[in-house]
Amino acid sequence: MARIAGVDLPREKRVEIALTYIYGIGQSRSREILGKAKVNPDTRVQDLSSDEVSQIRTVIGDYKVEGSLRTEVAMNIKRLMDIGSYRGLRHRRGLPVRGQRTHTNARTRSGKRRSVGVKKRTK
Repeated sequence: MARIAGVDLPREKRVEIALTYIYGIGQSRSREILGKAKVNPDTRVQDLSSDEVSQIRTVIGDYKVEGSLRTEVAMNIKRLMDIGSYRGLRHRRGLPVRGQRTHTNARTRSGKRRSVGVKKRTK
C-alpha cells in the first residue's frame, strides 16, 4: 500500500483515481501530477515501483494538500467570521453561504427539523 501525503492509497485502483483520495487533488490535478512524474496513469497502485512513488511524492510536494490546505481553508472561513462579513455570518449560523434559497431546501446545511409530538390527554 502506497502512503503519499499521509494518506494510504487503495491498492487495487488506478493511480490516476487513487491520488484523488488525497485532499486537494482532483482528477485534473492527478493527471497533471502523473504527467510531471512521468508515471502511466493506467498502472495500479500495487504495481508502482518505489522510485515511481517517490517521484509522485516529490511532485505533490509542490502543491498544498491535506493538512496545510485544510488549515488554510479553515483560516479563510475564520477570517470571514472575524471581520463580520455576510459570508462569515452565514458560516457562523450554519446557513447556506452562496445565495441558495432557505425557505425550502437547505436541509443539509441548516439541519433536519424535528416536529414536536402531541401528547394524548388522560381523563
